[in-house]
Amino acid sequence: MRTSTAARTRNRVNRSQCRVAEKRVLQAQNKAEAGKFLLQAYKVLDSMATKGVIHANTASRHKAKLSRHVNSLQTQ
Repeated sequence: MRTSTAARTRNRVNRSQCRVAEKRVLQAQNKAEAGKFLLQAYKVLDSMATKGVIHANTASRHKAKLSRHVNSLQTQ
């Protein structure tokens, strides 16, 4: 029981960090700022996928979405 509670708490923290990292990328005003936040988001997503909190394909899908957003900032 305690193990599952600890794991749930740890996973909630990790997911929260992921949401914050993604939100920072999506709310960035310019490409340089978004690129900096994108690297941080990649790190969080990769560590979550490695630890098994999220599936590797899910992490890849989120990374692709964020990358598309940053690339769209370049044309504006």
